[in-house]
Amino acid sequence: MKAKCLSLAAATALAALLAAGCSSSDSGTTDAGSTDSASRGSSGTQSASGGLSGTVTVFAAASLQESFTTFEEQFEQANPEVDVILNLGASSALATGITQGQPADVFASASQSTMDTVIAAGAAESATAFAKNTMQIAVPPANPAGITALSDLTRSGVKVALCQTQVPCGKAAATVFDNASLTVVPVSEESDVKAVLTKVRLGEVDAGIVYVTDVRAAGGEVTDIDIPADVNASTTYPITTLTESEHPAAARAFVEHVLSDEGAEVLASAGFSTP
Repeated sequence: MKAKCLSLAAATALAALLAAGCSSSDSGTTDAGSTDSASRGSSGTQSASGGLSGTVTVFAAASLQESFTTFEEQFEQANPEVDVILNLGASSALATGITQGQPADVFASASQSTMDTVIAAGAAESATAFAKNTMQIAVPPANPAGITALSDLTRSGVKVALCQTQVPCGKAAATVFDNASLTVVPVSEESDVKAVLTKVRLGEVDAGIVYVTDVRAAGGEVTDIDIPADVNASTTYPITTLTESEHPAAARAFVEHVLSDEGAEVLASAGFSTP
C-alpha cells in the first residue's frame, strides 16, 4: 500500500510539471506574437499601438514648399510616430530621380505631363489633381526697370530670369510668351521657380516669371505685376503614392491629408486654386 501511494504521488507531480510546461509554452507564443507586431510597426506600416509610424519621403515641386511644410507639421502632429521628409525641387528633376530608383513614398508634381513620365515608368499607378497655379511677373520692390506690362520684358537692357524650359514653370512661361506673340530672351534660366524668385529678390534681374503662390509667399520682398488672363497660362498639380514605397499605409494617409478639406484650406491660403 505504501508503494502504491508513492506511485500516485509521483504521477501527480509529473502531471503538474507537464501542465506548467504547457502554460509556459503558451505564454511564450503570445509574447513572440506581440514582438512581431511591434517589429512590423517599426517598419513604417503600423505601430504596436495601431497608429502609423515610420518615415514618409515626399518628393514635391519647389512651388509647394510653403504648403507642404504646413502639411508636414500637421501630419506629424496627428501621427507622432511618423517622420515626414520633404525633398523639394524642379518636378522634372524629381521625376527623373524617381524613375532612376531614388527611394520615395509620395510624389507631388507641378504638371501632369511630368507625372505621366513617372506613371509610364511604372513608378506610380495613377495620380489625383489637387491644386492649380497661374503665372505672374515678379519684380524687385523698387522696380528699377519700370516694368508695368508683359511686353516690357522684351525691352533692350531688361534682365529677365525664367525657369529652364524642361521645368513646368519654364514651360508655362513659354506658353505665356507664345500666347502674347512675344520673344523674351532671359539672362538666366534657373533650375526651379524658387531660384527665379531669389534672383528677383536679390535684385540680380529686373523681372522673373513665377507662380502667383511664389509672389504671395515672398511678401514684400517682391512686387507683382499681373499677366492678362487672355494670354496667361496655368498648371495643374497631381499627387500620388509611389509603387516602391516602403511605407504605403503612411504614404496613402499623407496623400489623403493633402486631398482633405483641411488640405484644401492650406492650399487656398497659399494662393492655389482648385483644379
